[in-house]
Amino acid sequence: MASNKKLYSFLSFLTLLISFLLQCYSGKSELQLNSYANSCPKAEEIIKQQVINLYNKHGNTAVSWVRNLFHDCIVESCDASLLLETVNGVQSEQAAQRSFGMRNFKYVSTIKKALEKECPLTVSCADIVALSARDGIVMLGGPRIEMKTGRKDSRDSYANVIDDFIPNHNDSISLVLSRFQSIGIDTEGTVALLGAHSVGRVHCVNLVHRLYPTVDPTLDPDYAKYLKGRCPSPNPDPKAVLYSRNDRETPMILDNFYYKNLLKHKGLLIVDQQLTSDPLTFPYVQRMATDNDYFHQQFSRAVLLMSENNPVIDSQGEIRKDCRFVN
Repeated sequence: MASNKKLYSFLSFLTLLISFLLQCYSGKSELQLNSYANSCPKAEEIIKQQVINLYNKHGNTAVSWVRNLFHDCIVESCDASLLLETVNGVQSEQAAQRSFGMRNFKYVSTIKKALEKECPLTVSCADIVALSARDGIVMLGGPRIEMKTGRKDSRDSYANVIDDFIPNHNDSISLVLSRFQSIGIDTEGTVALLGAHSVGRVHCVNLVHRLYPTVDPTLDPDYAKYLKGRCPSPNPDPKAVLYSRNDRETPMILDNFYYKNLLKHKGLLIVDQQLTSDPLTFPYVQRMATDNDYFHQQFSRAVLLMSENNPVIDSQGEIRKDCRFVN
């Protein structure tokens, strides 16, 4: 009987040990809702209020927060590596071709300064990226997404591999699907994430290949004529602010007009329009075009999965004082 009790005790200890080790191994297990409840109780409210203030002054910041999350999380980890500037041997991801057109990074510092005033060296820049995206989505008329926090900031930049992770607007939809699948996002979720193209704009340098020397036959002719008016030259100056809105009907609302436009052959980028020609993605396009609530549900699910991709935890990372530089 005594030996059975010893065996039972040993097995119980072993079970607890395995559970502990699994938690240490898995970054996701370290994230939790409202992780700053004790260390900085006002953290999430401060971020929310800053996002609202910045939106009221510069509406386009809300789109930037969403794009920041995508670009940060799909490259290795959700760790604010995107925010690092080129200094002391660090090469910024912001200088990569895939980061073309990204802006408003300076306003991340505005949010960070407000947090540092309240709770010095407590809230990570990685969590600022995640929570500002969450609150930015709400400002754009999208769903409220409950995000976990507890990420640490990377000490490294991934500028040398960024092009290997972030899909290009000319990539095939199969390649885009495989890249999202590599971080645990299925086809349905990928179609929903691309719905973020419902807001914001695309620079002419990324459009003219569909207009010149001949118009892409998958483009609606009237829409192509409109785009030529927006982008009158086949060789636009990359520094010039020439662009077209992703969605002309509701350009600053995260809604299913994106999918309705695709069905009318008004997808702005090649990767957008390919969603209607691929048999794996087309049924989801059809459903999201007719059901905005369904789109929001799937978008929320996919954003959550993306936001929890391989977070940096414990001593692997740090809490930066200034999001632009390693401490």
